[in-house]
Amino acid sequence: MNIAIIGCGGITLQNHLPGLALCPDTRVVALCDADPATLERARSQTGVSVVSTRYAEIVGRDDVEAVIIATPNVTHAPIAHAALAAGKHVLCEKPIGMNAAEAWGMVQAAERAGVRHMTAFTYRFVPAMRYLNHLVTRGVLGEIRHYRSCRLQDWGTRNLGWRQVRKLAGTGELGDMLSHRIDFAHLLVGPMRRLVAHLKNLTPLREGAVNDTDDWVAILADFQCGATGVLESSKLASGRNESWRSLDSVELNGSRASAVFITGKWNELHMGRAGGPGLEILPVPREFWTWPGSPRDPGAGDPLVTFRYDQAFEFVDAIRNQRPCVPSFADGARALAVMDAAVRSAELRQWVELEPEG
Repeated sequence: MNIAIIGCGGITLQNHLPGLALCPDTRVVALCDADPATLERARSQTGVSVVSTRYAEIVGRDDVEAVIIATPNVTHAPIAHAALAAGKHVLCEKPIGMNAAEAWGMVQAAERAGVRHMTAFTYRFVPAMRYLNHLVTRGVLGEIRHYRSCRLQDWGTRNLGWRQVRKLAGTGELGDMLSHRIDFAHLLVGPMRRLVAHLKNLTPLREGAVNDTDDWVAILADFQCGATGVLESSKLASGRNESWRSLDSVELNGSRASAVFITGKWNELHMGRAGGPGLEILPVPREFWTWPGSPRDPGAGDPLVTFRYDQAFEFVDAIRNQRPCVPSFADGARALAVMDAAVRSAELRQWVELEPEG
């Protein structure tokens, strides 16, 4: 299978390329980036000879079957529509659009084209998250009453490039980090019915450059099933460090049990039964260490990173077997609908009802 990558920054070099390298009979045949220096760096590191700064030249190639989009958010939809119109399968970084309407348009275009479509909600592939979802599905936790997520990082005031420009990114911390936790909520609990949110910009300048996006966001939500939700995410939690070294937790409280998932602990949960002594470590069974069918050796590499590579396998495998990708563009659109509602709630300073899909 021949794949092209549009956008050759860090996420491509760290996640997409290593993941694709593990997929049998799969190769990257073309690269594209609007920045010539970034494109040249990727070309020299990969040895891929077909490169261009214009995505239309890449997605229209006959030798390209699928496209991965890892560009600034504002360009996701235009590139995706061009690739879909050319009959290519598409994996797109999140958020897949600048708003829910744009994202649902991508869903409809992909369905009309009859191709596979996927949203890069990478943390879906964490073994502990997969096992937690299994426990919820099996009813081990009982009726879910509360969902809680907290993502606290220390990014300081460094320049974040396009990510701190609203017209390029749409939102800041909301789309960057909380979007993953919104997707967790949908996976584990189901759709939200209404929410109230607050967004805060505490660094209007980052290394002298204007930042007009949110550094911190919190959402209080009611789910359609009756559960409550509390979601918080920040770039400005001093001393919390970054990546897996910082606080990143999801907790579910059910009628029978509670469970806590921490990203840094990829192979364990903390779980406590109703009326019991408290939370105890629950190891993740080996069958959940990799995505079903993935050729990845869970004992090879850093387990806090390598779970991300299963995302590439899911995309390729879904194409080969002509089945829907998990998660799909629709999952990306559902998360954007919540993000839109959060922005609207913060602007209006009131509760906002979630609108029907599409």
